[in-house]
Amino acid sequence: MGGGSTSIGALVPSVKSEQGDSAGGPLVLQPPSSSSAAAPDKQEVDEVDKDILCPICMQIIKDAFLTACGHSFCYMCIVTHLQNKSDCPCCSHFITTNHLYPNFLLNKLLMKTSARQIAKTATPLEQLRRALEQGCDTSVKELDSLLCLIAQKKNKMEQEEAETNLQILLDFLHCLKKKKLDELHEIQSDLQYITEDIHAVERRRIDFYRRRDRYSGKLRMLVDDPTSKPPWLSLINKHIGASVPKAAMATSDGRMSSGGSQNRKAHGKSSASPLTIRKDAYGGSDTQNLSQSGLALARKKRVHAQFNDLQDCYLQKRRYWVRLLSERKEQDSHGSNREGYNEGLEDFQSVLSTFTRYSRLRVVAELRLGDLFHSANIVSSIEFDRDDELFATAGVSRRIKVFEFSSVLNEPAEVQCPVAEMSTRSKLSCLSWNKYTKNHLASSDYEGIVTLWDVTTRQSVMEYEEHEKRAWSVDFSHTEPSMLVSGSDDCKVKVWCTKQEASVLNIDMKANICSVKYNPESSFHVAVGSADHHIHYYDLRNISQPLHIFSGHRKAVSYVKFLSNNELASASTDNTLRLWDVQENVPLRIFRGHTNEKNFVGLTVNSEYMACGSETNEVFVYHKAISRPAAWHGFMNSDREEAEEEAGSYFISAVCWKNDSPTMLTANSQGTIKVLVLAP
Repeated sequence: MGGGSTSIGALVPSVKSEQGDSAGGPLVLQPPSSSSAAAPDKQEVDEVDKDILCPICMQIIKDAFLTACGHSFCYMCIVTHLQNKSDCPCCSHFITTNHLYPNFLLNKLLMKTSARQIAKTATPLEQLRRALEQGCDTSVKELDSLLCLIAQKKNKMEQEEAETNLQILLDFLHCLKKKKLDELHEIQSDLQYITEDIHAVERRRIDFYRRRDRYSGKLRMLVDDPTSKPPWLSLINKHIGASVPKAAMATSDGRMSSGGSQNRKAHGKSSASPLTIRKDAYGGSDTQNLSQSGLALARKKRVHAQFNDLQDCYLQKRRYWVRLLSERKEQDSHGSNREGYNEGLEDFQSVLSTFTRYSRLRVVAELRLGDLFHSANIVSSIEFDRDDELFATAGVSRRIKVFEFSSVLNEPAEVQCPVAEMSTRSKLSCLSWNKYTKNHLASSDYEGIVTLWDVTTRQSVMEYEEHEKRAWSVDFSHTEPSMLVSGSDDCKVKVWCTKQEASVLNIDMKANICSVKYNPESSFHVAVGSADHHIHYYDLRNISQPLHIFSGHRKAVSYVKFLSNNELASASTDNTLRLWDVQENVPLRIFRGHTNEKNFVGLTVNSEYMACGSETNEVFVYHKAISRPAAWHGFMNSDREEAEEEAGSYFISAVCWKNDSPTMLTANSQGTIKVLVLAP
């Protein structure tokens, strides 16, 4: 018995423990007898449940009818059956609709069964409501006690709900207080930084004033000293002869034209009035003072126009340096330079001065590559060489043209001719100059061919034909002159060596490659812009997976460019540029203002600025610390109607900075190239 008890207990342990405990005496045998009596009742209920099912639809019988052979069905079920056959579905006895009779007894049983099922599933309140609706007999006293209980229950529930609401409100207020206290602490810290920086800037201004006063005093002493007048006047005359032509050149909008007569006039006027020249030599003329004050006012306006972005930049840099110093556990004195400037303030002052220095783009030269009899004028790529002496253009015209930059600046646009020109079999997408070998230039084209050119001989040195589809981008390594990388629509990134005919490395990706770029200080790290909306940053020594994947763009990444070894800029057809920190793997800033939804509009960067084209036929320049454009220029026609048509028909297709200078080359889909310079 013990063995049997163990095996059954494994299946239903609770029941067998009761049976085992009650086996000792007759008093505890009653519950098993009652449960055993309840089991037949349940079995009978199950049998009844089966009997009340319609043999045709297998559901509880509705509107039961009895056949002559003694079987019950739903009225609609049996009538529908007899329309097709004249037999009983259970016993096949011959019957017709005339042999059907209402089964009143079964209908009553079904109603009671339905009521019991509803009573089982109904809540106590529903049962009470049903009992009251059915008119059950109750006394007034019972109803009063019931109402009293309901009122107490209601009051208790309302109190609990009120307590819950108060607790939620209290939690919210505590969270809000904590948040505001944190904000207050942050604001107090910011105010402390601002106050310290105000004092530091005022101290520096006082130092400048003192130096200027000492310098002015020395000048007055030299002027008043009769023995020093002749050499001083000779110095002034030399200064006049050197400075006046420069002023004349400045008024000619940066061009070398028709300045001789103006210079002669200015020189004659200066020699006729030496006192005025002396005043200019000491402290500057009134015109210069006005121009300086005008520039200062314009710079202040630019500060107020971008105040929110500048504020965020200042606080970000200030907090970063404070956090950095606290992590290093250095003293405040170590966090400032000899003039009391904090590194964060120095950093922000650099941003502020470079951002407010320029407000517009000025055209200094223009070159037209467009052919009236040829519609393929789009310039896909424009790049300066190693020394910024030459620049090359390429596009859908299937020709690479190399120009001398100085001649483009100094000669009229009508007489410009390339110093070298190479023809290709296919449309060109990208160019890249070798950073060491001045005359070597790489190109990628629409047939997937990567070509290495010798500009001196105008011949191709090497052709790499492993890409299966259009190659969008090619780039030479800055640190290893024999290495270059390319990306293609075949979803492959290939690394080439100029000393080998085949690729030395291949990276298979899942989406089209739009842009590739070497890190300027590494021959192992490559950034890849892809049609999957991401930037993949690879270490070529381990290509099994990227070091980082930068996510944020909502459309294809068309360009990637490095501002420094740890700052990466990207452009996308989602109308934005983005700046990333490749060492910390974090996004830094989003730039908006231009329009780019479908075309390659170009991207170029230097240490401080980024520039890109727009599908509105405009060039936009961004400072890397400010999310709104710092300057822009439109390739518009002077005629307003034609300009409006051009804005929708043409777009900027290529841009390139001259190394860390305010000068930039820009080209549009019409074949027009402009040399632009950032100006105040």
